[in-house]
Amino acid sequence: MPDCTPVAAISPEHITGLVLAGGRGSRMGGLDKGLQQLHGKPLARHVIARLAPQVGTLAINANRSHARYAAFGYPVWPDLDDGFHGPLAGLQSGLRHCTTPWLATTACDAPLIPTDLVLRLAEAIVASGAQAAYAVTGHGGQRQQHPVCALIDTTLAASLERFLSAGERKMALWFASLRLVEVDFPDPHAFCNINTAQQLQQLEQETSR
Repeated sequence: MPDCTPVAAISPEHITGLVLAGGRGSRMGGLDKGLQQLHGKPLARHVIARLAPQVGTLAINANRSHARYAAFGYPVWPDLDDGFHGPLAGLQSGLRHCTTPWLATTACDAPLIPTDLVLRLAEAIVASGAQAAYAVTGHGGQRQQHPVCALIDTTLAASLERFLSAGERKMALWFASLRLVEVDFPDPHAFCNINTAQQLQQLEQETSR
């Protein structure tokens, strides 16, 4: 890991938020997950409602349903190719388009992300001199990394380009090459991902109580 260097304070106006909605939705029968309804509102809308107040500007990474996502009122940035190469491809597009020093990412199917997610990631980066931070939950054998919920220095665009050009696709492997800080969050349920229709139905029932 490279040596740590000081990082200046990071305020919301220094951050672009990116909702990653570029997947195939294969475990949901090929449906566009970000547009599936939770309490009468698309999942991506729930995510935006939580992420937008934490950042200075926001965009959506999507590879289909462009008009429907654009109707949310934010720019839509597709992957740079049409191979559906996973969240790192969405991150690549975000880093290519982003005009702020930092990019905050989360998934379109995580409607309960913490309202202090970006703040806590930013504080950890400033304290540690890291280039990137992502959320983790749990302890010991229950510890789980959430690399899609991240804050990333946009100067890392070239690093990611090289990683993807080498044929690599695993987020954890790319993050391992960076000055990274993991940030503990107390509630694992806040990072739940909706991958199937059954999970969506279950979450609707849980959050209706």
